[in-house]
Amino acid sequence: MILYNVTINVAPEIEEDFIQWLKDTHIPEVMATGIFTEHKLLRLIQQSDDGSTNYAVQYFTESLAKMQEYETKHAPALRAKTQERYQEKALAFRTLLEII
Repeated sequence: MILYNVTINVAPEIEEDFIQWLKDTHIPEVMATGIFTEHKLLRLIQQSDDGSTNYAVQYFTESLAKMQEYETKHAPALRAKTQERYQEKALAFRTLLEII
Protein backbone atom coordinates (compact mmCIF):
# COMPACT_ATOMS: atom_id res chain seq x y z
CA MET A 1 0.00 0.00 0.00
CA ILE A 2 1.28 3.46 -0.93
CA LEU A 3 0.47 6.70 0.87
CA TYR A 4 0.61 9.84 -1.25
CA ASN A 5 0.81 12.80 1.12
CA VAL A 6 0.24 16.36 -0.10
CA THR A 7 1.06 19.05 2.46
CA ILE A 8 -0.20 22.53 1.63
CA ASN A 9 0.77 25.81 3.27
CA VAL A 10 -2.33 28.02 3.02
CA ALA A 11 -2.41 31.80 3.42
CA PRO A 12 -4.98 33.03 5.97
CA GLU A 13 -6.91 35.17 3.49
CA ILE A 14 -7.86 32.16 1.33
CA GLU A 15 -8.07 29.47 3.99
CA GLU A 16 -11.85 29.18 4.24
CA ASP A 17 -12.32 29.14 0.46
CA PHE A 18 -9.43 26.72 -0.01
CA ILE A 19 -10.78 24.15 2.46
CA GLN A 20 -14.26 24.32 0.94
CA TRP A 21 -12.80 23.93 -2.54
CA LEU A 22 -10.69 20.96 -1.39
CA LYS A 23 -13.71 19.20 0.07
CA ASP A 24 -16.21 20.02 -2.67
CA THR A 25 -14.07 19.99 -5.81
CA HIS A 26 -10.43 18.94 -5.65
CA ILE A 27 -10.55 15.82 -3.48
CA PRO A 28 -13.61 14.46 -5.36
CA GLU A 29 -11.77 15.02 -8.66
CA VAL A 30 -8.69 13.19 -7.39
CA MET A 31 -10.79 10.30 -6.08
CA ALA A 32 -12.73 10.14 -9.38
CA THR A 33 -9.50 9.11 -11.14
CA GLY A 34 -9.98 5.64 -9.66
CA ILE A 35 -6.35 5.52 -8.54
CA PHE A 36 -6.94 5.94 -4.81
CA THR A 37 -8.99 3.79 -2.47
CA GLU A 38 -9.42 6.34 0.34
CA HIS A 39 -8.28 9.72 1.57
CA LYS A 40 -7.93 11.79 4.74
CA LEU A 41 -7.81 15.57 5.21
CA LEU A 42 -5.81 16.80 8.19
CA ARG A 43 -4.80 20.14 9.65
CA LEU A 44 -1.42 20.49 11.32
CA ILE A 45 -1.89 21.72 14.88
CA GLN A 46 1.02 24.16 14.86
CA GLN A 47 0.56 27.36 12.89
CA SER A 48 3.39 28.86 10.89
CA ASP A 49 5.10 32.04 12.06
CA ASP A 50 3.50 33.98 9.21
CA GLY A 51 -0.05 33.04 10.28
CA SER A 52 -0.56 30.49 7.53
CA THR A 53 -1.96 27.05 8.24
CA ASN A 54 -0.68 23.74 6.94
CA TYR A 55 -3.00 21.00 5.77
CA ALA A 56 -2.23 17.48 4.63
CA VAL A 57 -4.30 15.40 2.27
CA GLN A 58 -3.43 11.74 2.37
CA TYR A 59 -4.42 9.47 -0.49
CA PHE A 60 -4.02 5.69 -0.39
CA THR A 61 -3.37 3.50 -3.42
CA GLU A 62 -2.51 -0.14 -3.97
CA SER A 63 0.82 0.16 -5.78
CA LEU A 64 3.57 2.32 -7.19
CA ALA A 65 2.28 1.44 -10.65
CA LYS A 66 -1.07 3.05 -9.78
CA MET A 67 0.75 6.07 -8.40
CA GLN A 68 2.79 6.39 -11.59
CA GLU A 69 -0.42 6.22 -13.59
CA TYR A 70 -1.80 9.10 -11.50
CA GLU A 71 1.37 11.16 -11.98
CA THR A 72 1.31 10.62 -15.74
CA LYS A 73 -2.39 10.84 -16.60
CA HIS A 74 -4.04 12.99 -13.95
CA ALA A 75 -1.69 15.01 -11.73
CA PRO A 76 -0.57 17.70 -14.20
CA ALA A 77 -4.11 18.93 -14.95
CA LEU A 78 -5.23 18.76 -11.33
CA ARG A 79 -2.16 20.63 -10.12
CA ALA A 80 -2.65 23.28 -12.81
CA LYS A 81 -6.20 23.94 -11.58
CA THR A 82 -4.93 24.48 -8.05
CA GLN A 83 -2.10 26.71 -9.22
CA GLU A 84 -4.41 28.78 -11.40
CA ARG A 85 -6.92 29.30 -8.59
CA TYR A 86 -4.58 29.99 -5.65
CA GLN A 87 -1.11 30.72 -7.10
CA GLU A 88 1.45 31.31 -4.31
CA LYS A 89 -1.21 31.46 -1.58
CA ALA A 90 -1.40 27.65 -1.42
CA LEU A 91 2.02 26.03 -1.74
CA ALA A 92 2.21 22.25 -1.78
CA PHE A 93 4.89 19.64 -1.40
CA ARG A 94 4.37 15.95 -1.96
CA THR A 95 5.79 12.77 -0.48
CA LEU A 96 5.30 9.09 -1.22
CA LEU A 97 5.44 6.59 1.61
CA GLU A 98 5.17 2.82 1.64
CA ILE A 99 2.95 1.36 4.34
CA ILE A 100 4.75 -1.62 5.87
